[in-house]
This record gives sequence, C-alpha cells and structure tokens, in this order.
Amino acid sequence: MDLPVALDLARQHYVQPQLLSTMSALAWEGVSTECKARLEQFRRAHVLRVLYLAEELCRMAEVLASRGIAFAAFKGAALAIDLYGDIAHREYADIDLIVAPGQMAAAETALAGLGYMSDQGDRAFRQMFRAYQRQYTFTRADIDATVDLHWGFTAARLPFPLQANELWSDLRSVIVGARAIPTFSDPDVALLLAGHGTKEGWRSLGWLCDFAAFAHRRPDLDWLGLYERARRRGCGDALLLAYALAAELLDVAVPCDLASKLEGNRRVGRLAAAIAGRLRAGPAGTGRHHLMDLDLCDNVRDRIKVAIRLALTPTPGDYHAWPLPQALWPLYYLLRPVRLAVAAVASLLSPSLRRDREPVIGQ
Repeated sequence: MDLPVALDLARQHYVQPQLLSTMSALAWEGVSTECKARLEQFRRAHVLRVLYLAEELCRMAEVLASRGIAFAAFKGAALAIDLYGDIAHREYADIDLIVAPGQMAAAETALAGLGYMSDQGDRAFRQMFRAYQRQYTFTRADIDATVDLHWGFTAARLPFPLQANELWSDLRSVIVGARAIPTFSDPDVALLLAGHGTKEGWRSLGWLCDFAAFAHRRPDLDWLGLYERARRRGCGDALLLAYALAAELLDVAVPCDLASKLEGNRRVGRLAAAIAGRLRAGPAGTGRHHLMDLDLCDNVRDRIKVAIRLALTPTPGDYHAWPLPQALWPLYYLLRPVRLAVAAVASLLSPSLRRDREPVIGQ
C-alpha cells in the first residue's frame, strides 16, 4: 500500500480518524516516520477542534433550552459519540441543529446573542432566496465556528426518508461533555444517514463509514419497516442504495428482508455501480454532478416534477445575475425561467462556455 496516497485519500474522504485508529491498532507496522507524524499532527489538531465545537454546542444548547426553543443536534459530535463512543472518531467541521419552522426566528436571535451572524444576507433575503434549502448558515468569524440551522433535511419539494415533523416525539439524549444533548432516535438516524448520503451522491467514504457503523451496531432494527416508511415518502431506494454501497465497499451484510428488495431493483443496482466506480476512481471521480439531489426520488415522474419546481424557485444566483430592489423581488418567479432559458441557449451556441455560464438548480 502506498501510504502517502492513502493519507491523501483519507483526508479527501474525511476518514482520517478511522485510518489513524487502524494504524494504531496495527502498532504502526510498516508506517514511515513521516506518515506517522502526519497522522499524529492531524490527531492533535482534530481533537482540539472537535472539543472546541463540542463546547460551542453545549453553549448553544443551554441558550436554546433557556428560551424554550425545542431543538436537536445531528451529525457532528452527537453522531460521533453515538456511533463510535468517541467525539473525535469522525471528521466534521460545523454544528448541525434542527428546530421547528415556527421557532426559526427565535433560534436565529438566540444564536446572534452568542455572536453568530449570517453571511447569506439579511432575514428578508434569506427568506426570499434561501428558504427553499430549509437551512441557514451562521458563523462566528472570530472563533472560526459555524452552525447550520435547519428546519428540514433537504430542499423544499424534494422527498427525504425522514420528515422533520416526525422526529420530535421520539428524541433521545447523548452526553456531550457534561450536558445531555437531544438527538434522533435510532430509526430516524438510519433514515437520515441513508437520505443524506444519497442526496450528496455518496461522494465521501466518511458518510458510508457512518452508515456501515450504524448498520453493524443496530442489525436488530426493523429495516424492512424503515424501507417501507421511506418508500411511502417516495425515496425508499435511498435506504437500499446505502446498504448496496456498504455491502459492495465495506463488506456489510444486508438484512435478508432488504436483500430481496435489492435483488429486483435495477435502478439501485445501476446507481450503486456508478457511485462505487467513482469512489474507487479516487477524488477526481467523486465530483458532484448537477441535480444529484434528484437521486432521492424513486421514480422518473417525481424527478421531473421536482426538477421543474426547483427550476421555478428563485435563488441567490438570480439576484446576483439581475439585481432588483426588494419591492420587485417577486418578479424573480418570472425571471428565473428566462435566465435558465438564456443560459441554455448560450450553452448550445457556445459549448465551451457551458461550465462557466450555465446556472444549475440551487444556484
């Protein structure tokens, strides 16, 4: 094995903690001094970073709870502790919180009191051009900390295995530092991991490692019931795809009930083969392609409907292309299709400009 290459791949796929753990378990046999030093340097920086993020998470939890704002943490520290029992055993760079839609304004105000500000425009701008994403990002530049504040898990009108309104009655807690932090139930974590990975095209082995670790820990879940639950949302294939990739790349055993569903699903087979091929090809083959989110939709009709709806939804790219005063912002519902059509024509006339000039859904 070419260790320098392995280290670079681990960094690009966000699995350095797993590689570090494996090398340590093997007593660093065959590892050069230089490679060991690189991993140790990462470990020190990573541990400091995640401890700092955990402290920030606890501060946010205290303020939100004191204001009566219901919230839950997911991914980040909560998932690391839940899956691995170690806050530093997975890589993450920010804090993810979800609140009910009706409490978003109060949560934004609470975060502002902690010094977190939005770099996505003021509240009116976000509500017009970013609300379809159902999350806003807030940063505190002086301490290099970021929180993604969600009220949903994917763009509006796009299906997802887990619905935000389902999780509040079944929350549990995970201990971060000395504080109990609300997080998702195991069935909801399963659907979240499968849905998030599919939405992002499974570009990172880190996400697949998380799903594999969860599947190994909870083989007793009603996986068929979870599949049926996701299928009713129009995205049951997301769970099958997660298992297909985990089986193909990480040797995870597929539950018998799901194996029968996988065998007859040619769409999932094609997606799994394509994604596994990209992952094996290395980071150069894992880039995000346009409309990858639509892989969440089980059938073609839903993919077409969602693509049309999103194509008609104003985005920041529309504003930056054709700035208008706030009073005229509703015109973007008419201007966006025009912008897309102009860009499409320009691309046809000059294919070399396609990459630079063609707007994609979500921009």
